[in-house]
Amino acid sequence: QVQLVESGGGLAQPGGSLRLTCVGSTGSFSIYDMAWYRQVPGEQRELVAAIPTAGPANYHDSVKGRFTVSRDNAKNSLYLQMDSLMPEDTAVYYCNAQLLGPTGPRDYWGQGTQVTVSL
Repeated sequence: QVQLVESGGGLAQPGGSLRLTCVGSTGSFSIYDMAWYRQVPGEQRELVAAIPTAGPANYHDSVKGRFTVSRDNAKNSLYLQMDSLMPEDTAVYYCNAQLLGPTGPRDYWGQGTQVTVSL
C-alpha cells in the first residue's frame, strides 16, 4: 500500500504561482503512474496532469501552458508547478498513484490540499 501526502496548497492571487508536492511512502515510486486531480464541491474529480512511468506528461486543456507536472523518483516525489493561476483553478488538489496489476489498475490517493485563487 502506498501512502501519499500532499503539501503546498494555499491562497494565491490571480496570476500568481503555487507549487504542490506529493511524497509517497513506497520505495518503489518509479513503478507508479502518477497524476494530479482536482475537485470542486458538487463536481466530479477531474484529471489535471499525469506523468506516467514512461512517456510524456499530459494535461487538461485548461491548464496547458500554465501548469507543469514533474517527478523525482529518487525522492519519491511528485510536483505540480502552477503558474498564471486563475480563480477557476480553485479546488482541492489530490495526488494519485496508479499501479497496473494482474487484477487491473489499483489507485492510491492523498488526502488533498486546498488551492484558492482569489484577490
